[in-house]
Parts: sequence; C-alpha cells; structure tokens
Amino acid sequence: MFTGIVETTGIITGITTSGTNKSFWIQSSVSPELKIDQSISHDGVCLTVEALANDAHQVTAIAETIQKTNLGQWKTGDTVNLERCMIMNGRLDGHIVQGHVDTTATCVNKTDLNGSWEYTFEFPDQFAHLVIEKGSISLNGTSLTIFNVTRNRFTVAIIPYTYHHTSIRQVTAGSVVNIEFDMVGKYIYRMQQLKA
Repeated sequence: MFTGIVETTGIITGITTSGTNKSFWIQSSVSPELKIDQSISHDGVCLTVEALANDAHQVTAIAETIQKTNLGQWKTGDTVNLERCMIMNGRLDGHIVQGHVDTTATCVNKTDLNGSWEYTFEFPDQFAHLVIEKGSISLNGTSLTIFNVTRNRFTVAIIPYTYHHTSIRQVTAGSVVNIEFDMVGKYIYRMQQLKA
C-alpha cells in the first residue's frame, strides 16, 4: 500500500528479457536501504525487490504488468518515480494507492504557466465512471488532483516541487503514463453493479 507521495527517483541502469518477462535494474538513493522481497512502487507499479547490488535493485515485470502499464516502453537511462510502502503509524499525505495500475493515459497537452505546469491526459472511455472533478488519481505513482474532467480527458496542475522532484518533468505531448484510479471509487462502482 502506498500514498502517491514520491519518495525519490531512480535511473534504469539495465534491462533484460526472459521469455515474456522483463527485469530492470534501478539505481537510486533508497536502493541500499531495501531488502529482498520488499514491495516498492515504480512509476505507480508495485514490484518486488529480487536482488541488490551497487546501490541498485532489481525487479521483474511479467507479461500482464507489461501489457497494462508503460513498462514495456522503459529504456536504460530513463528516470522513474519510487515510493516505498507506507508506514501505518504515519500521515497519509496523498491518498490510498495500491500500486495496481488500471490502465495507461496519453499526454495530449503540456502548458508552462510560468510558475506551475498543467498537463491534460486522455484515457480509455471504459474508465470514465472512475474519474470525477477534484478527485484523486495516481499518475506514474504520484498522487494528484484532477480537474477539467470530460468523458475521456482530465487535467492536473503541477507545483514546482513536484515538477523538479518527480519524473513528470519528462512527460510531454505523446508520453504514455501509468494511472491508477481511486480505490474507493472502484469499490462503490462494484457495489452498484452488484445491486443492479
């Protein structure tokens, strides 16, 4: 379980493929503190630490994860957002994030507002019921508030701290990002379906 408050970023230093799986080596400031079998969010995707070496950690994504996320597009040298799992005796600064990406969204516009940035994203229509004005969303593992919601688009505003301390600064028109919708909204929708 995560909060969507990015702890640090890491650099992809190596990628290997084995069958339908892809393994990634990520070098970061938190890698030396990790333990084997620990869960950590990588651009919003919960992955298990499998190996540690030289201030880096290794994780593997299976075919299901690669199909539903942007991990198949990752390249050596890319920057990814990292967050270790939440500590239950701390503050929940973002919102409840599972690290289970629902789908991807494509950036259709990035606007520099001379002190902040606005990004508009387009997502698959079938998820329209999970996106609400001023609701929470996890975008590449970052907890953000959405606005200007239409059927299949939403906008987020980025403050300077978030822009400079996460990988959002690398997102431009055409970039594909991982999104996880608010878990509470998903449960409410499921309950309504079962009552119908």
